[in-house]
Amino acid sequence: MPPSTLITAGAATVLLLATATGVGAKIACNKGSQRVAGSWISTPYCQDAYVAAVAREYGFKASANAIRNDPLFKQRICRFIGQDIRIKDSCNEVNPAGRGWF
Repeated sequence: MPPSTLITAGAATVLLLATATGVGAKIACNKGSQRVAGSWISTPYCQDAYVAAVAREYGFKASANAIRNDPLFKQRICRFIGQDIRIKDSCNEVNPAGRGWF
């Protein structure tokens, strides 16, 4: 076999194995809950994504990664929108006293 055929066959095998094992599979979130083994459970990963989504509805430029990786950013966002019933529990972790806490 020519070397290029072997490289192509090897790349196809790696791609097939990665797909079969779930490498790169996207986490399914819905309103702060993650689908795990067929059930929806609340996870910090999905809660942070939901905080970012709600913040964008209020006009903030917030990504899930920014919320997840910068606790001070999450705290600032939660100071403004943390009383929204959809994310109140998620924001209580970083802003336990509510909106007026500094």
